Amino acid sequence: MLQTFNPKVRQRKSVHGFRQRMSSANGRNVIKRRRQKGRKKLSA
Repeated sequence: MLQTFNPKVRQRKSVHGFRQRMSSANGRNVIKRRRQKGRKKLSA
């Protein structure tokens, strides 16, 4: 049986990366909220 978390850098970036977040209105809202909250890391 496979483990549930099999990390892949490219897959992670393409789903949760900064460029991907900025490509949609909802993603931009995510970045905005994380900036407001004061997150050190905005995206993957």
